Amino acid sequence: MDLSNSNILITGGTGSFGNTFVPMTLEKFNPKTIVVYSRDEMKQWDMAQKFEGDPRVRFIIGDVRDKDRLVRALDGIDFVVHAAATKIVPTAEYNPFECIKTNINGAMNLIDACIEKGIKRVVALSTDKASNPINLYGATKLASDKLFVAANGYAGTHETTFSVVRYGNVMGSRGSVIPFFMGKANTGFLPITDTRMTRFMITLEQGVELVWHAFDDMAGGEIYVKKIPSMNIVDIANAVSPGATHNIIGIRPGEKIHEQMIGFEDAPHTFEYENHFKILPAIHNWSSDPKRIKGGKPVPEGFTYISDTNTEWMDVTELQKWISANRNKIGAI
Repeated sequence: MDLSNSNILITGGTGSFGNTFVPMTLEKFNPKTIVVYSRDEMKQWDMAQKFEGDPRVRFIIGDVRDKDRLVRALDGIDFVVHAAATKIVPTAEYNPFECIKTNINGAMNLIDACIEKGIKRVVALSTDKASNPINLYGATKLASDKLFVAANGYAGTHETTFSVVRYGNVMGSRGSVIPFFMGKANTGFLPITDTRMTRFMITLEQGVELVWHAFDDMAGGEIYVKKIPSMNIVDIANAVSPGATHNIIGIRPGEKIHEQMIGFEDAPHTFEYENHFKILPAIHNWSSDPKRIKGGKPVPEGFTYISDTNTEWMDVTELQKWISANRNKIGAI
C-alpha cells in the first residue's frame, strides 16, 4: 500500500514515535497531508516549529476519549496510525481509571470513528507488555489489541481494515531507561531494579518501518512482531556509564523481570517471516487464511518470544556505538 499522495492521521502524534514517523514518512512517501492529533498544546507548539512552512503537516488538538472530535479530525483521511496511549507503568498502576479511559475507551472511539468515516487502513501501536500482562498498562493494551483485531469483523460491509504492530523498549525515547541512566551518570550511581532483568531493544526508525510494512501487508487483524535483540539491564547501565556503581532498588509496581511479545498460547496462530512474526486472529478462521499467511512458516508448537530466551542479543559495544551516533536526540522526543 503506497502512502504517497494520501492523507494520514496519527493519534498521539507529538510523542516519540510521532516525532520520528512524521519526518520519515514525509521523506519516503511525500503524502498530501499528515495530521498530528494530540491533546498537549505545548508539545504541538514545539513540534510545529520543526515543520514550519511545510503545508503537508497539520496539527489538531483533540483527545481519543472524545469521539466527536475524532470524527471531525478524520474528515478526508485515508490512513490512521494509533499511537495515543497512557503508557508509564507505575502511573497506570496508581491511576487505573485514567489509563482505561485512554487505552480502551479511546481505542473503541477510534474504531467507531474510522468505520464511520470510511478510513482505508488503521495500524495501532502495541507493546510487549500486552502479551501475558501483569500490569494495568499491559492489560489495557491487550484489550486494545483485541478490539482492533475484532474490529475487522465489526466493520461489517465497510472496507476499513485494522491491524496491530507490537514491539519492545524503544531505545532513547523520552522516559525510557537509556536517557534515565544518562541523566544519572554524572552522580556515579545508577539505580538497577533487578540484575536479571532483560528487555527487547528497538529503534524508533525500526518501529516506523514496521508500521509501513503493516500498511502494505495487512489483510486485517494481524499483529506484527518485529525480530529485535534483547539486552540485560546491567549491560545497558555499563554501556551508558561504565564506571558507575549499581544500586539495587527492587522492581517497581507492575514491572516484569523479562518481557514477552509472543506467548505459547499464540503459537498455533503465529507465522514466521525473515524479519518479523505475525500473530493471526484465532477468530473467524482468519489464522488459516492464505491472504493473511502469505507464505509465512508456522512456528513450532510451544513457541515463545521472550526477552531472556531470545536468540539475538545486543552487547555493550553495540549500544555504545548507537548512543554515540544518536546522543543529540536521546530523550528529546
